[in-house]
Amino acid sequence: MNDRSREVFRRVVEGYLESGDPVGSRTLTRDFSEKVSAATIRNVMQDLEFMGLLGSPHISAGRVPTQQGLRMFVDGLLEVGLPDESDREKIDATLGSNEKDVSGLLDRVGSALSGVTHGASLVLTPKREAPIKHLDFVPLGPEQALVVIVFADGHVENRLFQPPPGQTQSSMREAANFLNAMIEGHTLSEVTTIVQREIETRRQEIDSLSHALVQSGLASWEGAGDSPERLIVRGRANLLDDTAEAGDLDRIRSLFDDLERKRDIAEFLDLTETGDGVRIFIGSENKLFSLSGSSLVVSPYMNADRKVIGAVGVIGPTRLNYGRIVPIVDYTAQLVGRMLSDRSER
Repeated sequence: MNDRSREVFRRVVEGYLESGDPVGSRTLTRDFSEKVSAATIRNVMQDLEFMGLLGSPHISAGRVPTQQGLRMFVDGLLEVGLPDESDREKIDATLGSNEKDVSGLLDRVGSALSGVTHGASLVLTPKREAPIKHLDFVPLGPEQALVVIVFADGHVENRLFQPPPGQTQSSMREAANFLNAMIEGHTLSEVTTIVQREIETRRQEIDSLSHALVQSGLASWEGAGDSPERLIVRGRANLLDDTAEAGDLDRIRSLFDDLERKRDIAEFLDLTETGDGVRIFIGSENKLFSLSGSSLVVSPYMNADRKVIGAVGVIGPTRLNYGRIVPIVDYTAQLVGRMLSDRSER
């Protein structure tokens, strides 16, 4: 593209991202950098449409960027600065707590990120590999119980599971004592093997109800075939507003139904592992989000050893304000990584 074509293309994309409406030639001529006629601008726009960078939703309307055009804009023309101070303060405020429950803290990060960006936020929390200090089973009702796991680094996780029928507070306490006697100092990934081996050698020392409870608790820890990571989704209402068309709503609901069932969670982390920094997926570029017609801005966060352990991201319409969202996601990911590294060093 020459300078004129590049300016027309940039102004069409920026106008569309700001308003969501097609941009016409007369709008561009008002503040164009050189004196050109609307007819000249239309000719340039037709050339850009022929190149597949712009599209026309209606015959008489202006132009909007295609997915290919948005990709070209993001890769070559997008200007990214630092996040606004007010945005940074809102994200910082979520990390100012001394709360030991990292999952709860990351939940608040997701809520803040959704509020700041007016999109839906995704936070993939890290798999715990710290040694366990102790655990407790807490009965919540005849069909529900809570296992509270306290790690040596101070992190606390609360996980719901369905206990076998007939459990009592006494049998749960006995099962917890049985587990605590052998798992201290081991990570969750080591616990299953240790407990199963111990059950075989000490089967006569515990009654059948406690044995069943231990087995049920282990199934909960292993995730029953699910990914060990946890995906936190916040702000879905931001994508389900009254201005969305019916077809868009159906696609977006399909997206969140998939996320809530945790389908392809591992793929969300895979999106980030090919390189550092923020990555942008527009529309159908990634199969996990292609049905929604949405864009994903995602960045990994790392531990003190520079290993990717999780990710944060924002989902929004393809006309996201990328220049604002990208630095916010990048800032949040770096902040979360530093926070988790600091905690692991304490």
